[in-house]
Amino acid sequence: MAQNSSKNVAVIGAGSAGLVTARELKREGHSVVVFEQENQLGGTWVYTPATESDPVGIDPNREIVHSSLYSSLRVNLPREVMGFWDYPFVAKKKPGRDPRRYPGHGEVLNYLNDFAVDFGIIGVVRFGMEVGFVGKMENGKWKVSCRKRENDVMFANEEYDAVVICNGHYTEPRIADIPGIEVWPGKQIHSHNYRVPDPFRDQVVVLIGGAASATDISREIAEVAKEVHISSRSATSGVPMKLPGYDNIWLHNMIEAVGSDGGVNFQDGSKILADIILHCTGYKYHFPFLETNGIVTVDDNRVGPLYKHVFPPTFAPSLSFVGLPWKVIPFFLCELQSKWIAGVLSGRISLPSKEDMNADIEAFYSSMAASCIPKRYTHNMDDSQFDYDDWLAAECGSPPSEEWRKQMYFISRKNKKTLPETYRDEWDDDDLIIQAHEDFVKYIPELSQEQKLSR
Repeated sequence: MAQNSSKNVAVIGAGSAGLVTARELKREGHSVVVFEQENQLGGTWVYTPATESDPVGIDPNREIVHSSLYSSLRVNLPREVMGFWDYPFVAKKKPGRDPRRYPGHGEVLNYLNDFAVDFGIIGVVRFGMEVGFVGKMENGKWKVSCRKRENDVMFANEEYDAVVICNGHYTEPRIADIPGIEVWPGKQIHSHNYRVPDPFRDQVVVLIGGAASATDISREIAEVAKEVHISSRSATSGVPMKLPGYDNIWLHNMIEAVGSDGGVNFQDGSKILADIILHCTGYKYHFPFLETNGIVTVDDNRVGPLYKHVFPPTFAPSLSFVGLPWKVIPFFLCELQSKWIAGVLSGRISLPSKEDMNADIEAFYSSMAASCIPKRYTHNMDDSQFDYDDWLAAECGSPPSEEWRKQMYFISRKNKKTLPETYRDEWDDDDLIIQAHEDFVKYIPELSQEQKLSR
């Protein structure tokens, strides 16, 4: 593969996005330094029992804990779907590994560590280095300033041709706006600081949210809590309902207000006295280190303006973002985004003009507004993710997403909604697993022998 130019590139973050970005940049012939504030790689996949001093996560002076994992978390996508394109996430016959199709979080961290070792990425990661400033200089290069977290010593500023931001979006909590919360006497916590169910023992808990973490956490705490009341936009019946199969979980629609008596009033007309409100309400994009003189902003969780969720036209291609979209297969998407970025930086792949990129962004924002889609859903891909993935793949000269991956994703998404308690352990798409493993043999030849033995 011919490269036109090699760039000196800083990557912010050594989670899944940063690791695959480093690999793709190296493959394209660029020089890479990855800045990671923790002392190990993995980003949000590094579990810690530690939680933040502010359980709701809104105090700007709190001690930040990067990870949002809870102890029992298992992935909500099949491992065949989750993995990078040419580095399949297959079960390894090693001590301490988790062979389940929907493994726990520790298996994902092991996979990312394997990936980093096999592609020689660990040598380019600077651990324990928190980036405090990224900004463009008059000479066109980017200044990156960081400090050693252990001793707060600021290191010398460094210059890079380009910066790729891969710092994740599961650290800055998004909190529900609840009328009366300032006088409500109970406790509040965001799921970012949820680890184990025991603190909820014998409590009456109101859980706000309807996404994957809310589904899992509500059922886990119901094993020890007195009552769990789920408040969700998707609860449209208008009356409180018991969750089928549970004696102490109720479904409500949105909270109307809370009061000084500890009461929580729902829009369905019901009221309960609660001890704890647990916010499973998602996260905000947060780039406190990035200085662009107001050109790149986060407005109601829209990071923009960005061409195809990656390049701000004013700074393209020297500034880019990987991993912003949600309701996606994240590792796979990050791999394609970073492949595109690497090719653009080397000159192998061309971007449209600044004017054309801005026009594309405006058209996208206008179509959202015309469809009454809120700004905060700008990076929510869901059904459109494979069109986006295949667009990226075409730009990179890569084949489109495999058909088995698409079908497997949609089947697992359906099962997650209809069978939330069992979908991780029961499935009926073994034919797709076989197709996936037939593809994986290209990258893991020993799988071929295993398949013969299992037939």
